[in-house]
Amino acid sequence: MPEQITSSPTPPQIHWEENGEPRSARWRSEAGMPPPKRVVIADDRTNADVAYRLACEGTALLWRGDFQNARQLLQALARRADHKAKPAKKNKPAKIPATPTEAFHLHRQAQSQRARTLAMLLIPFEDGYTIPLRRAPDVRLACNEAYGRYEEPFIASLRELLGLIGAHEWRRTGVEIPALEARIHPHYGVFSPVRGEYVQMVADAPLPAGVNLAFDIGVGTGVLSAVLAKRGIARVIGTDQDQRALSCARENLALLGFDSKVELRVADLFPDGRAPLVVCNPPWVPARPSSPIEYAVYDPDSRMLRGFLAGLSEHLTPGGEGWLILSDLAEHLGLRPREQLLEWIAAAGLKVTGRQDVRPTHPRASDDTDPLHTARAAEVTSLWRLAAA
Repeated sequence: MPEQITSSPTPPQIHWEENGEPRSARWRSEAGMPPPKRVVIADDRTNADVAYRLACEGTALLWRGDFQNARQLLQALARRADHKAKPAKKNKPAKIPATPTEAFHLHRQAQSQRARTLAMLLIPFEDGYTIPLRRAPDVRLACNEAYGRYEEPFIASLRELLGLIGAHEWRRTGVEIPALEARIHPHYGVFSPVRGEYVQMVADAPLPAGVNLAFDIGVGTGVLSAVLAKRGIARVIGTDQDQRALSCARENLALLGFDSKVELRVADLFPDGRAPLVVCNPPWVPARPSSPIEYAVYDPDSRMLRGFLAGLSEHLTPGGEGWLILSDLAEHLGLRPREQLLEWIAAAGLKVTGRQDVRPTHPRASDDTDPLHTARAAEVTSLWRLAAA
């Protein structure tokens, strides 16, 4: 029987007209946005009000002017988008959501609309990730880190490019992790451990007696695997489905000197076998992400959480423990009641043997201008200690 050859999907194309001629190029969007159907050429003469109106209508602006002027235009578009989100008149009160759940969905809707509008300012990329615009920065390293090897010219949004540049700087400087007395360097598209309270709980929680093997489910940057290795666990197996996460974890563990103690595997949740300690920090909010990158925060229908609970008992050795690190923000937003979580634990043949709680210290927890301030102010992050019932 002849071998079947599967071809890679054709990259999406963006089409526009310039100087009276039809043009096209590869379209690139890490957020998964489809290529805009309407595209006009914009440059240093483009008025910000006109640009904002076009962007709101779904018309993209392909920039041909000075790069720094494009950045200023993007800032102007952001100011207009933020102003539009406020009440038109000072004496007209803002709509107060009836429930925390409504507040969450309205906030997500506003975020999504703002992102779509600001993504309408486009930048061309040519050979080796160069930008053919005046005063354009050298973004080759940032693009290589996010996109991989250069393949062909393409068009992407300026907002996405600025995200790549920011991620590159974050990767270069790293995030200080007191529990490791070192820095973790997050890669583009991999959730950064900026919420240090959950990392510290894993560093402080009493270990099960005689534990010499641990599973880290959803390894991400590798921070929890590193903490477990630092605590003296002889062997840690970290799993993830995301190649970016596995690459990020591999690099961080090597920098920290734990690469010989931590094995990384591609897996949807659990590796084969059993361990006396299984740790998981799933996404905390059961909602649909608006882009692939948001899967680190949003877990549709609590898929990862439910999968971890359902499979935990068959991956624990006798007397072993599962550590579930989970915020109760979803409970305060009305998205998942505590009773539901406890029902899932019981249905999986598990029991709660203990729980450690800590209040977040991140800035948004005390920002009363945040639309979700009430829920964030009440949030508690917990380490649930679970065992087979």
